[in-house]
Amino acid sequence: MGRRAAPHLTRKTARTARTARTRRRRAGVTAACATALLTGAAMLTAPASAAPQQAAAACGEGSYQAEATLSGSTWTARRGSSVVYTGTDMRAAMQAAVNSLTAGRTSKERVVVRGSGSIGAGSRVSLPSYTVLDVCGTINVTGSGSGDQAPVYARGARDIEVQHLNLTGTPLYGIFMRNVQNVVLGQIDMRLSRGLGVRIDNRGDTSQWTRNVRIDSVYVSGASSHAVETYGVDGITIGTVTARNVGESGLLLNQTINASVTKVDADGAGAGTGYAAFRMANRNGRVGSGYPTNIRVGEVVARGGGRGVFCVSESGGATIDRVTISNTGNNSILIENCYNVNLAAQSGSVTGGGEIRLAARSEFPNNSDITIQNLRVTDSAIRESPCGNNTTFRNNTLVNSSQNIC
Repeated sequence: MGRRAAPHLTRKTARTARTARTRRRRAGVTAACATALLTGAAMLTAPASAAPQQAAAACGEGSYQAEATLSGSTWTARRGSSVVYTGTDMRAAMQAAVNSLTAGRTSKERVVVRGSGSIGAGSRVSLPSYTVLDVCGTINVTGSGSGDQAPVYARGARDIEVQHLNLTGTPLYGIFMRNVQNVVLGQIDMRLSRGLGVRIDNRGDTSQWTRNVRIDSVYVSGASSHAVETYGVDGITIGTVTARNVGESGLLLNQTINASVTKVDADGAGAGTGYAAFRMANRNGRVGSGYPTNIRVGEVVARGGGRGVFCVSESGGATIDRVTISNTGNNSILIENCYNVNLAAQSGSVTGGGEIRLAARSEFPNNSDITIQNLRVTDSAIRESPCGNNTTFRNNTLVNSSQNIC
């Protein structure tokens, strides 16, 4: 067959064709704009993500089932129109408000606390299952105590939320939760004189994991122990842990699996100790008998203090994307008897302070599958002793620094 000739266009048919093309283009632009508007509207009206970076509602906003309110020096706890406590004891008012919620409930009910006051270190406010607590004020913890006392406490419970909490003083623990499931900690601020900030574990019944924990933002200063510690947790998402001059670690993960951390930001964490801004210990990251990558950390920032990053005692399965570590008093990074650890997967810097050290103790198997990469190391050193199995060092820049590796 021959090539078909193009049709001859008169002026009228040419004008008609141009008009049709113009209309089609306009229709296409209109459709594209409509699609963009609909897409934008979908983005604006889509349900809020459960990710830690979401914007937090203002304290006390929204509906609630009970409240504890301070007026003058008197606390009053109410459930609807019913007064369930009147007096000067903040802890008693909070607990009365919590206890007034529906017994045996299977959906969350919320308590709002409006006002500031003191709670003794040897006492606690216990949260049962399906309880949301929103503290709009500051709890100052006074005195001393022993055991697992905490102004916010839960044990053997599920579906717990602490939306806002400001804490000062001398707690044993700021928040203590044991053998729990489905926990959300929102905006937590602790400016302490001693104690441990947040502890979430399974040590009441180690045959059962604590599961499904979310921590949006925690700031802890002045604690004598860790800012945040977990032990025996399966499934935790952490936004930001900010630690300032705490006695031990900024974030310590013990025997925790399936963890995602956006950022650890520590200044002066564990000064004079072997603790670290970010520490993994006690088979952290071990799933069954192996170490698949299941601990993911976006960024670790460490200034001063003890160590920057510390992996120890058969831990691993971890990728840390970015590190910025400066002037630590102990090792800037210590990886000791760990497996499948990828440090500075994207970028990092170590400046001054102690050396980057890969080490091993004889009671555990040696390091294996460790990658140290993408680091700019200034006024420090990298040392591997003893030699690990399948260790990789790559794309590291040494500035006035030494390297002794296998």
